[in-house]
Parts: sequence; C-alpha cells; structure tokens
Amino acid sequence: MKIAIIGTGNVATNLHHAFALKGYEVPMYNSRGDLSNISAEAFIYAVRDEVLSEVQSHINAPQALHIHTSGTMPVSVFGGDKPHAGVLYFFQSFSKTALLEDFSNVPVFVEGKQIDDIAALFTIAQTITPKVYETTQTEREKLHIAGVIANNFTNYLYGMAQDLLATTRIPFAVLLPLIDQTAAKVHQLSPKDAQTGPAKRNDQAVIDHHLSLLNAYPNYKEVYELFTKLIGKSR
Repeated sequence: MKIAIIGTGNVATNLHHAFALKGYEVPMYNSRGDLSNISAEAFIYAVRDEVLSEVQSHINAPQALHIHTSGTMPVSVFGGDKPHAGVLYFFQSFSKTALLEDFSNVPVFVEGKQIDDIAALFTIAQTITPKVYETTQTEREKLHIAGVIANNFTNYLYGMAQDLLATTRIPFAVLLPLIDQTAAKVHQLSPKDAQTGPAKRNDQAVIDHHLSLLNAYPNYKEVYELFTKLIGKSR
C-alpha cells in the first residue's frame, strides 16, 4: 500500500522513521504546502487537531484511506467525500530530536468507518508494532486524558521538584532512582497499592511542616495541598 504522511512534526517524523526502519519508503509532506497532487492509497494526517479539518479538505482522493493520529478527534472529521477513514492513535510521547528506534512496545489504537477500513488500519499498524487494539472514540478520549495525567502532569511535577532543589546544593539527578523505582512498581502493583508518603500515612505533622516550607512557593503549596487531600480521600 502506498502511504503518504501529511505533516512534519513530532508524530509525523517518528512515523516516517518507523516505516523506514522496516524498509518502507513513506514520504512526508508539509501540511502548509500544495497537497492537491499527492498520489497515495492511504493518507496519515499527523497534524494539530485545530487544523486537521482544513488540511484534509485540500486532498481529493475519495477512494483512498484517510487516517488521523489524534487522541481526541472523531473519525467523522472526514466527511462524506472520504468514505474510507479511520484513526491510528499511537500512545506514546514523540520528539523530533529523539527519534524512537523501536516501535515494538508502542501500543496503537484503531478506529474505522467501515469493517474493511479497520482491517486496513490493522495491516498498516502491524507493519511497525504488534500491539494494535480496536477502540471506540469514547475509550480513546479517556485514554488520551489518562496519558496527559500520567505523562504531562507527572513531568510538570518533576519540574516542581527541580525548582525546589535549585535553591540547594542537591542536584535533581538524586531523584532519578526514586522516579525510576516508582515507575517500576506500577508494573507489579496497582497505583493505589503502590502509594506511599505522608498523605497516605495521614502524617499530619510532616504535612504541616512541608506546607510551612512551601509558603515561599504559593503555586506549589496549592498543588501539594490538593494532592494531599486527594490521596487522603483514597486511603
């Protein structure tokens, strides 16, 4: 199947690289360029959600399979002029400056307009990863939220920790074994069972002391109080 990737950002670049590692030449096209003369049997739109509708409207290929990679956009973004359409949602964080060299552990979630579309999407996805799952839009949206919480929010918390240590002689690197161990534990335990710390123990003396030290960081204090309250409720 002749595939074209529309977009040149993080996702597009990594998908282009993943196909190349498997020996497939899949060209990338700038979504801001002239898309009217591109010939392909499948178009993968790896562009921002807010421009997806406009970008796909510039491609007139009614017999082709049209695929977006968004965690939130519906398949219906492809209208009646594109009867064959679907989603390949690669559940991973991508960067152009650190290309992923192995997609075999990257799960991809598939949704299609028609049964034949779903079959074609499985074939494309399995070219680069064996972990392919059919899903609904609602499930995919919840997965996207879960990913934001587990990845983006957690990374922001790492930044908070780094800021706090910046006023000391202690390098952020000393937290890495703790971070790695915390991540490793949830391979064996549920997050609730793996939870530790003063909020889990209801150690109010430690909590109050931490909050007093965070008076100089009002935003971080607010986050600390919120998480402490939520963890307390889950005990």
